[in-house]
Amino acid sequence: MQYSHDDAELIRQPIGYWSWAAYDAVVGRTRAALAGIGTTQPQWWVLAQVARAESPRTRDEVSRLLRGYLATGAGTMEEEIDTTVARGWITEDHGGRLSLTPEGRSFFEKAAALQDELWAERHAGISDEEYLTTLKVLQRFIHNTGGRAWHH
Repeated sequence: MQYSHDDAELIRQPIGYWSWAAYDAVVGRTRAALAGIGTTQPQWWVLAQVARAESPRTRDEVSRLLRGYLATGAGTMEEEIDTTVARGWITEDHGGRLSLTPEGRSFFEKAAALQDELWAERHAGISDEEYLTTLKVLQRFIHNTGGRAWHH
């Protein structure tokens, strides 16, 4: 790969720009790929949370967990949960517990396979060590600037 600058110039490049450019590229690619199979990234998050839960989660639990993802917000997550229910992928019982339907399970598996392909695409030529270092450095930038990430 050819980099934008030599090492001496790269070290002086602004992290704000490059972290934004990486975000824009990764999220844009992910959202376009998911749109290609008929879903949105927030709907994928809902399906994944319901499909991978050890015990059924309530609408409120799923919404509270996901609303911080990419600053999505509560209203958007409620709409996306409603959409997964309307599409027949998820059911909601009287207690607000969410469960996958057979159609939802099938679609989740299709979307999960796509996410695996996207992961491999993003990580091509990047070692686990490099990836780990990158995440630690980004988290340090967040910490150093008084920022907060979803897990805080």
